[in-house]
Amino acid sequence: MSSNRNRRLMGGTALVLALGFAQSAFAQSAPQDPEETQVDDIVVVGSNIAGPRATAALPVVVLDEAQIDATGAVSGDELFRTIPQMGDVLFDSSNNPQTSNAARGDVNSVNLRSLGVGNTLVLLNGRRIVAHPTSQGTSDTGTVPVLSYNSNAIPVAGLRRTEILLDGAAAIYGADAVAGVVNTVLRDNYDGLTFSARYGGAEGTSMEETDLNLFAGRNFDRGNLSLFVNYTDRTALEAADQDFTVTDDLRGLFAEYPDFAGVTALDGRSSNTPWARLSLGTRPTVRSNGTAVTNTSGQFRYQPTSFGSCGVVLGSGICLASGNHNFNTTHRELRYDTRFGTTVRPSVERLNLYVTGRYELDNGIEAFGEAGFYVAESEAVQPPVVNLNSIWIPASNYWNPFGPVTFANGSINPNRLPGLTGVPTTGLPVQMTSYRYVDAGFQTVKVDNYQARFLAGLRGEWGAYDWEAAVLYSEAEAEDVSPNINRTALQAQLALSTPDAYNPFGGGCVDATTTRDCTTSSAAAIDAIVFDMRRLSRTTLSMADFRLSRSDLFQLPGGNVGMAFGLEVRKETQEDDRDANLDGTITFTDSVSGEFSLTNVAAVSPNPDTEGDRTVGSAYLEFAVPLVSPEMSVPLIQQLDVQLAVRVENYSDFGSVTSPKIAVAWDVFDGLRLRGSYSEGFRAPNLEQTNATQYARLGTGIDYIRCEADLRAGRIANFSACGQNTSGLSLLVAGNPDLEPETSVNTSYGLVFQPTFLPPELGAFTLTFDRWRIEQEDIVGLLGVQTALAFDYYERLNGRTNPLVNRGPVDATDIALFTGTGLAPVGDAISINDSFINLLPQTVRGIDVALYWSMDDTPLGSFEASVNGTRLDEFSRDPGPIVNLLFDARATGGINSGTPLPETSDLIGQNGRPEWKVSSSFTWSHGPVRVGLSSQYVSSFEQPGLLGASGNPWEVDSQLVTSLYGQYEFADSTRVRVGVRDLTDEGPPLADGGYRGSVHNPWGRYVYVNIRREF
Repeated sequence: MSSNRNRRLMGGTALVLALGFAQSAFAQSAPQDPEETQVDDIVVVGSNIAGPRATAALPVVVLDEAQIDATGAVSGDELFRTIPQMGDVLFDSSNNPQTSNAARGDVNSVNLRSLGVGNTLVLLNGRRIVAHPTSQGTSDTGTVPVLSYNSNAIPVAGLRRTEILLDGAAAIYGADAVAGVVNTVLRDNYDGLTFSARYGGAEGTSMEETDLNLFAGRNFDRGNLSLFVNYTDRTALEAADQDFTVTDDLRGLFAEYPDFAGVTALDGRSSNTPWARLSLGTRPTVRSNGTAVTNTSGQFRYQPTSFGSCGVVLGSGICLASGNHNFNTTHRELRYDTRFGTTVRPSVERLNLYVTGRYELDNGIEAFGEAGFYVAESEAVQPPVVNLNSIWIPASNYWNPFGPVTFANGSINPNRLPGLTGVPTTGLPVQMTSYRYVDAGFQTVKVDNYQARFLAGLRGEWGAYDWEAAVLYSEAEAEDVSPNINRTALQAQLALSTPDAYNPFGGGCVDATTTRDCTTSSAAAIDAIVFDMRRLSRTTLSMADFRLSRSDLFQLPGGNVGMAFGLEVRKETQEDDRDANLDGTITFTDSVSGEFSLTNVAAVSPNPDTEGDRTVGSAYLEFAVPLVSPEMSVPLIQQLDVQLAVRVENYSDFGSVTSPKIAVAWDVFDGLRLRGSYSEGFRAPNLEQTNATQYARLGTGIDYIRCEADLRAGRIANFSACGQNTSGLSLLVAGNPDLEPETSVNTSYGLVFQPTFLPPELGAFTLTFDRWRIEQEDIVGLLGVQTALAFDYYERLNGRTNPLVNRGPVDATDIALFTGTGLAPVGDAISINDSFINLLPQTVRGIDVALYWSMDDTPLGSFEASVNGTRLDEFSRDPGPIVNLLFDARATGGINSGTPLPETSDLIGQNGRPEWKVSSSFTWSHGPVRVGLSSQYVSSFEQPGLLGASGNPWEVDSQLVTSLYGQYEFADSTRVRVGVRDLTDEGPPLADGGYRGSVHNPWGRYVYVNIRREF
């Protein structure tokens, strides 16, 4: 980021100024208890009309300040994970592969109903926030780039309340509100000074956290100015800390489960290792003193002598042999363990600063504003860089065993093998494909996130109407910096005939075959080839709106009709500036083969810069219509209210969309309300989906036609034992400017029951039950790597091919693999062509149930309890004609019955979609003492991508996490709290990859202490 240093200075300056402001505000105010003054009617999310009757029909979950405080959450992600209706967190450092194509750093996504990132609208004080600028493909969308709001940019300690509207709200708020709306409301109108400090950490790990908060504010004659500052410092969570993250090879953890004992897929170690994949190209077998050191494809390998089948013993326990490594069988212990020496979660230093203010002008108009600033720096340690793009090592390389007899300077080559046949005296170049630059060290990934928000507005009354107008500007930037290998510099260093030439020969370490490299290159060689690769992404949101409302537009027999009208215009921009070595600015031409490539980076496929913008103009109209009131004495209808809303939006890039909504609240009698709603919504394709030119992503999958060859040859007993994982495969993806918006229909109905007949001594009860359904069409997606490879498998069994799968030439290893199987040999899958398209429908439905109880001011104290749960009843997608054909083929024996396919007809209880999620809390307070107990339950779910020997998927166990805190407040307004999250140290249940990061946190018991003082 060009101005990151300046922004860090701004952050430090802001903190100093904040402390100065706090001191000044406190010094000029008379000593008093801190307080927050409400100056307006509360408008709850889901309606722009003030008043309780306008929102009676809406299923809204509200977490007040006390409930937020009780969760013990420090970040927005931790807070949102306590809400059952929140789905899997798809932007997370412990979830997706953390390549430069991922949204790395201090970022987590928001995903109501698990409907997918981008289907939930997030507001701050009732207005949109800017999207996090870095896109990524998720486990839910494959490599379709999606954008999310960054939940960690929300200042949790500064929230007055969080409102979650569990209903479609496109008619009220516009695009993205398909699954619902999350509105975070900041504390404002604060008068006083409060400081709090918290320290905590996860037991048995290196992760520790310090959190400091400052609230300061002052009431003036005509207004208020309030400030909130939060500073968080979190150390990294190391992979070595816990048994489920210490290694990629999870077979030991699954050994006690007979169906999964020894399943090869549980060994996630990488075939990109310091034991390089090398070849001289197709030629007659090369021999050294009569011993074959290559096969007819020119392939050779380095390995420990203990592995057998050596050609030439080189010393130090290393030998050179003909042919490539077979990392799936013989040479599996040469795979690289990517967990070694890395972090699971990065260290984070975060600053949030918000200022809010209001001022009453002479003409009865009130001016209001807010300014927000968020900056975060994170640092993660990731595995050493891999070589995904083939490169030729010139014959002149000092370490080349097939190099010249003498170098250009006349010196004798000490590393040429003796007695070579078929190798000229000038030597031969060597092709290197898969490799890991372990001697270059780990990747230290540094990400700087920045977000700013400025809002200014006026509000007042015009006759009987309330009006409000505001302008908002918000921007977000992220700079991702990580070391990588410059291919041009690499080949220049490979061409040297001195010991400073880069040395990919010799393999790794005999005594640490999966983690280290004992034939390291010189420091000069490493310095020459390593560079800092940068990705700078930026989004902006500029918006102006005007709102007009009146709670008594006219009167019906049932009461006053409320009305709200609004106009809004906003402009959104997105830029993704990739490194010059990736975007085609600096290209690579192999000096040996002459092959041209758009990427000059060893580990990353070409990625062009993308940018786009759109302007959206919208208008909405909303009515709150009271049809029946209690005074009308209508039998079985104590009260009947209807919400009617419509919104029209015009997009500069694809046209207009109209979204209607109707909601009804029917009070049958005092204490029983029935409610229901119908709405239509939409989600516009994001700017990257419509503007991206073709780019490449690393794809992973299993090449099933090669599994079939292994099965027929008797090398494996079933498909679950197949280890034919693709290596270095590229998914070539193109944007689509003709994409249509995704459309949706939301319906819900339910009840609210408050048993008013119970005596007050038993407390106040509220029970809610809602059944909901969301139907989406034209979802943007890709067919994906796995479907393409499965379809190619089917086609080849029937004498055809899938033209979207691009394969390399058949070599001797391929011929040997397919010999005797009756199948035609195929080369390795190199790339797959795909593009964004509007796919088929998705249907999600379920129930929400909640129970709230409170009993205040009893001799034993005050009590509050709540239970909030959600159950998925249906989560299905029509997989489309190709996948349906594959299901039919699997059922009829056309392909192997163990072929994994995307189970889209019923996705409940799969991966990040557990059937049940429930949270509960209980709080008791008496005088200065307060005790809180809470829990979160996640039901079990299956992982169809991990099959046992029987063909059944792995089931991730259910999880119940219980948290407890105790608090005491002293007479001088000092409050001390000690808390434990995950009291029983459950930790995450075992899953593919060790744990499921999108659902479970990768740690167990977490202990913290919090001290707060009000002045």
